Amino acid sequence: MTPAVSEPPPSPPSPWRLCGFGAAPAVRCRGVRVGDHTACLAHLDGADRAAHLAALSPGTDVDHRGTPFTAELLGRLLAALHDPATGGPRVGAARFDGAAFCGDADFNGAVFSGAARFDGAVFSGGAWFNEAAFSGAARFDGAAFSDAAGFDEASFSGPAWFHGAAFSGNAWFDGAAFCGDARFDGAAFCGDADFNGAVFSGAARFDGTLFSGNARFDAARFDAAPHLGPLVCGERVVLDSAVFQQPVTLEIAARRVSCARTRWASTATLHLRHAELDLRDAVLEYPVLVAARPTPFALSGPTGLPGTGPSAPEPGVRLASVGGVDAAHLALHDVDLSGCRFAGAVHLDQMRVDGWCAFATTPAGWNRRFPWRWSRRNTLVEEHHWRVRTAGPPGRAAARGWTPPPPDAPALRPAAVAALYRQLRKSLEDGKNEPDAADFYYGECEMRRHDPDRPRGERALLTAYWLLSGYGLRATRALAWLAAAMAVTVAVMVLWGLPAEDPKPTTTGRQVAAGQEVVLTTGAPAPVNPTGPLTGRVTAGRLEKALRVVVNSVVFRSSGQNLTTTGTYAEMVSRLAEPVLLGLAVLAVRSRVKR
Repeated sequence: MTPAVSEPPPSPPSPWRLCGFGAAPAVRCRGVRVGDHTACLAHLDGADRAAHLAALSPGTDVDHRGTPFTAELLGRLLAALHDPATGGPRVGAARFDGAAFCGDADFNGAVFSGAARFDGAVFSGGAWFNEAAFSGAARFDGAAFSDAAGFDEASFSGPAWFHGAAFSGNAWFDGAAFCGDARFDGAAFCGDADFNGAVFSGAARFDGTLFSGNARFDAARFDAAPHLGPLVCGERVVLDSAVFQQPVTLEIAARRVSCARTRWASTATLHLRHAELDLRDAVLEYPVLVAARPTPFALSGPTGLPGTGPSAPEPGVRLASVGGVDAAHLALHDVDLSGCRFAGAVHLDQMRVDGWCAFATTPAGWNRRFPWRWSRRNTLVEEHHWRVRTAGPPGRAAARGWTPPPPDAPALRPAAVAALYRQLRKSLEDGKNEPDAADFYYGECEMRRHDPDRPRGERALLTAYWLLSGYGLRATRALAWLAAAMAVTVAVMVLWGLPAEDPKPTTTGRQVAAGQEVVLTTGAPAPVNPTGPLTGRVTAGRLEKALRVVVNSVVFRSSGQNLTTTGTYAEMVSRLAEPVLLGLAVLAVRSRVKR
């Protein structure tokens, strides 16, 4: 017995008057019927189609929802709507919801007098709306652009909605004017997206927008956008020369964010993830906060960078440059500053550095010029560049762990680097970050010591200060010198400073017979220098006496011990030098625990 063949379930009822083309519901065209005809524009016979197109005039409302268009059919429709006054097609209310455009869809220069709806439309070829004018609402929600899409110089007088739209190729909105709200929530751009020179007079909504390539907003203007993002970009978000007129919050996850020459005319907050931020020549008229977002943004779609997987960069923010910025209004929170170039910025002493902000550090390992390890401290990348440039053959300092300068980095003199250290030290001190401020004082002194324009006497004094205690910041170095000085003083005392024996007081007198007068004089003989072999002078008793003399000298006291002439001068030198070394060690400890 032959089994019964189940029929496909009936299609849900549609509010559209669907085209009757196709025998079965499964293959029936979804296009809306034209007028009183039983078919859509694509399936009208030649005479009916010609008659319908001939009846159209510029400004006529059109309804071609679900209709499949070829490039030739669309060209005939727009030609029928051609307006000689504008030189392009002029359409009233336009309904192209769910329409399918095979080949290029050329709406360049079109004027839509009423609402224009392309919700769910599919553009298999290029979609071109360059210099188009939308007087009413423009809706492209859920539209699929399989190839390039161009909206250059397009004008949107009403709201422009691209919610959930998918752009498989590059998309251009250069010079577009969005007079109402521009909504790209949940849109996906698989290629590059350019909004260069675009003007957003209303809200610019990019909530959950995904850019697989670059997102460029060069010279764009945001007049009243309270938020931009959260958006995810696989490559660069470029906001160079953009202008934000009102308070704004930017939430961006991208590999790089460029804000060169960006102007903030009001307060702004930049919450970033994974990004390397460039703020060169940015104009900050009001406080601007740059902070790393520790947790992913609350997005309905993908939250990670596309195409990265396990190799995705860390979620923190790395600041690349603030050159040319007036940093008085800049605040940084949890930002990696290890590669940041500060040269050219002004008012760095007023910049706020809060939270976890990491600077570059000195290389690990042994110093090849001196027999000790590099002291670990925070540095500026400008010092790294200077050391690489002055280390002799190229690559020598880089091999030791110093960061080589990029080709466009200026060659700074030590005095300029010292000025950067001085300003940033003031910023950290104002933020009560005394330990890191001490590192920047060390860097400032290093640059002053290496500055050939400084007087030789000053450089010699700084060199001695560095050798003895690391500019009063290295307690271990000062204590090592103190221990060495004490050891030398003890050795001098034992070998030459202590007399052979402690002198005993003697009494001498004379008697005058006539008057029976007796005169007695008591005095101590001069200490006798020790004699004999040096090894014979090293005894426990002499060591104990020498140690007592040295310990009293460290605390700037006299031991009262009888000394030879050599010992007296040695004690004088010890009482001057060793308390200074002890004080430098105490100062170094204080600089690390100061609150």
